Amino acid sequence: MKMANRMEMLISVALGQVLSLLICGIGLTSKYLSEDFHANTPVFQSFLNYILLFLVYTTTLAVRQGEENLLAILRRRWWKYMILGLIDLEANYLVVKAYQYTTLTSIQLLDCFVIPVVILLSWFFLLIRYKAVHFLGIFVCILGMGCMAGADVLVGRHQGAGENKLVGDLLVLGGATLYGISNVWEEYIIRTLSRVEFLGMIGLFGAFFSGIQLAIMEHKELLKVPWDWQIGLLYVGFSACMFGLYSFMPVVIKKTSATSVNLSLLTADLYSLFCGLFLFHYKFSGLYLLSFFTILIGLVLYSSTSTYIAQDPRVYKQFRNPSGPVVDLPTTAQVEPSVTYTSLGQETEEEPHVRVA
Repeated sequence: MKMANRMEMLISVALGQVLSLLICGIGLTSKYLSEDFHANTPVFQSFLNYILLFLVYTTTLAVRQGEENLLAILRRRWWKYMILGLIDLEANYLVVKAYQYTTLTSIQLLDCFVIPVVILLSWFFLLIRYKAVHFLGIFVCILGMGCMAGADVLVGRHQGAGENKLVGDLLVLGGATLYGISNVWEEYIIRTLSRVEFLGMIGLFGAFFSGIQLAIMEHKELLKVPWDWQIGLLYVGFSACMFGLYSFMPVVIKKTSATSVNLSLLTADLYSLFCGLFLFHYKFSGLYLLSFFTILIGLVLYSSTSTYIAQDPRVYKQFRNPSGPVVDLPTTAQVEPSVTYTSLGQETEEEPHVRVA
């Protein structure tokens, strides 16, 4: 049993690192586009990803029958997905925009603000409860991020202009907050509805809003792009990594949690740094390795035990299917509300499909 738990823990950590590698690919292609080819088009890059999500997942919903059909979903929940699509788009935009105003170190540190946002939202809205070892793991992960930021200062890695640092810092905090809201909302949807519905609706409304923002704010920048096969290949690489991240993240969140995923993503900057040692000739510091292993230790600590859900199991069933009939429990005694210890990382059996009105 212990061996199985250890294997499950290692799988959870490994899945998170796959997401970090995809973010590393996104960062590298964006860096080449902006610095080598002067293509500053963050909204257009997001638009390409949303179009891919639309073509794959929204069209899948369109051909489904019954309550899982695209029109049926829009009739019931269109305004919720509209808000979520706007939040997801602006979270990406604010953090990318912050690079023009503040330093790289500030962005790395303040971007960690997403972690307390996710914890608080998960506590109040998903009713997830944490143990002392979880908070210890989170503290160790953030300590590793601080170590990496210190190494950046010591080696003098590109810090950015920082000409209007307060504006940049506020943009990062705003983006991190929106990321946290989006991630917790995503966890709620994939646990109560489906991954395909989430991605399909994000693709629909994300493409709609990013298209409008692109036409208003970025059309002039897009016309300045010196198009050739190299730039086209970089856009393809960026879109592939972003599409892979969006498609795979719900799988990892369902197996672990939004908090665990955001802790795993802390290593993305370090993967980008290790690639930059060869591609951009960054200076190396032993503190980077210390930071990497410190974050991994924190991830192992966090994943070593399961979180639990503080609520009555009957309430959970109603939460899954609020319009369904109330099922009588096989007992005549009154059941008091209890705390249900449920591992969010393991599912012992496949749950029956539940349609939510």
